[in-house]
Amino acid sequence: MRRYETIYILRPTMSEDEVNAVIDNTNAILSNDDGQIISLDKWGVRTLAYLIQKETQGYYVYCNYATEPGNVAEMERKFRIDESIMKYMTVKLADSIDAEGIEAARGEYEAAIVAAAEAEAETARKDEEKSDSKPEATKAAEAPKTEETLNAEEATEVSEKTETKSD
Repeated sequence: MRRYETIYILRPTMSEDEVNAVIDNTNAILSNDDGQIISLDKWGVRTLAYLIQKETQGYYVYCNYATEPGNVAEMERKFRIDESIMKYMTVKLADSIDAEGIEAARGEYEAAIVAAAEAEAETARKDEEKSDSKPEATKAAEAPKTEETLNAEEATEVSEKTETKSD
């Protein structure tokens, strides 16, 4: 078996059920002959860098897997036939991979997900600390205005207009 990764772009007008059907069919082809999916990420609808088949957006799917070269050829043949797939690209990552290598790759993928979640939580915590450490004057300026504050501001504006008219 060899290790590959494929990114394919589906039409953005497809429903979630249609997207899942395409992904399931693709995974079924790749799983033939003891092939295994290492990771599958649905990136969702994103703006394309250039028009593809008169579309400005596309639904991106990333798949990392280990399978036989014949299965990859069959998947790409079906991609060329299926009108819902606008574009695809397959890259061979390794000439050979065994069961231990597949498990190690899955472990790396799961570790990367955990690290990304921790980094996101850390960023959110730092943003919260920044908002808590602002000076009181800044917090007061950002605070929503109450009815009393609005009435006081209106009274100030009226008195300023009256003073300018009497001068």
